[in-house]
Amino acid sequence: MNTYELDIWSAGYARIAGVDEVGRGCLFGDVVAAAVILPVGLTIDGVDDSKKLSEKRREELYEIIMNEAVSVGIGRVDAETIDRINIRQASRLAMKQAVEALNPEPDYLLVDAETVDAAMPQLSIIHGDALSQSIAAASIVAKVTRDRLCVEQWDAFYPEYGIALHKGYATKSHREELLVYGASPMHRKSFLGKLFAEQMELFLD
Repeated sequence: MNTYELDIWSAGYARIAGVDEVGRGCLFGDVVAAAVILPVGLTIDGVDDSKKLSEKRREELYEIIMNEAVSVGIGRVDAETIDRINIRQASRLAMKQAVEALNPEPDYLLVDAETVDAAMPQLSIIHGDALSQSIAAASIVAKVTRDRLCVEQWDAFYPEYGIALHKGYATKSHREELLVYGASPMHRKSFLGKLFAEQMELFLD
């Protein structure tokens, strides 16, 4: 998991930031990005793509990463902005915000399958959250941060949708709740047109 980092550290870069986002495919809520700078030479056992880890293991690794990291930055872009600029641009904006929140600043970026609008050198890695420890750490921090928003804040704002359970993804229960209650102000309207059309067809059948 440290192969990319080892090569870049050996080239003289000391502050490598892994960058990743979560929530890109959700119907509800912000897309959340994280940028994480880990100390040179550090290996954290168990760090991997957040999607491969249990919730309990993500929470454990989140605490380790937050304690060990040189710096962590978070970026968030809301549903209204996602609808206005599209999800890809919103994801890139959240990543940019996360990088800009780092202190000290990074001198190199490793980014999961994207590019960030930033001046420092960077490398985009397909499936980076499974290949780079720094990106995997960012994946875990972003996922835990967004899940906590779902459970601790957003579910209380809109309890009828069950956000704490499905985290805003297009599960069967979420789609059914949308048909009953309609969209909340935090739903991504640009994601819902086709969904409502498909659901209404099934309903009418």
